[in-house]
Amino acid sequence: MKLVVGLGNPGAKYAGTRHNIGFDVIEELAERFHSPLTEAKHKGVYTIVRKGTEKAILLKPLTYMNLSGESIGEVMRYYDIATDDVVVIYDDLDLPAGRIRLRQKGSAGGHNGIKSTISHLGTPNFNRIRIGIDRPVPPMKVVDYVLGRFTEDEQQKMKQAVAKSADAVEAWLEKPFLEVMNEYNIQT
Repeated sequence: MKLVVGLGNPGAKYAGTRHNIGFDVIEELAERFHSPLTEAKHKGVYTIVRKGTEKAILLKPLTYMNLSGESIGEVMRYYDIATDDVVVIYDDLDLPAGRIRLRQKGSAGGHNGIKSTISHLGTPNFNRIRIGIDRPVPPMKVVDYVLGRFTEDEQQKMKQAVAKSADAVEAWLEKPFLEVMNEYNIQT
């Protein structure tokens, strides 16, 4: 069993914001697999999908971004999922809008959802798909920027980034993350 987590904040107020791009990828995957997120447990909503012989949980934590690790940790313990079998998808201020970057480990880089995940997993060594959202132009504050919506110019790039991230997840369900990382990091 693998676990695919998209980070974001619950509620209509946050839908479509930069900080919720991880949720957007989970929604894209749920649509591709024709499997709506109907299970509401472990401080999140999720569904279980199959690709070939592989089963995967698609999870959106409902704890709000800063406590995402609580939901992830609960699901991992309940389903006995190893850290190597987890991928977390989230927004990244340090990448240009629309660029994706896959990594197998790393620091939180100031991202509170990743700080919480590292804390609850007890390690920074887990697979990640980072989706670039760019940095705000001063004097705009980071919090206002990440909770804001994409500009018209950014929307097409972000739609492509969501699709490419979902493609990478599907590829990971069939081959090792390192192979997928090498393939998708070259493409972007």
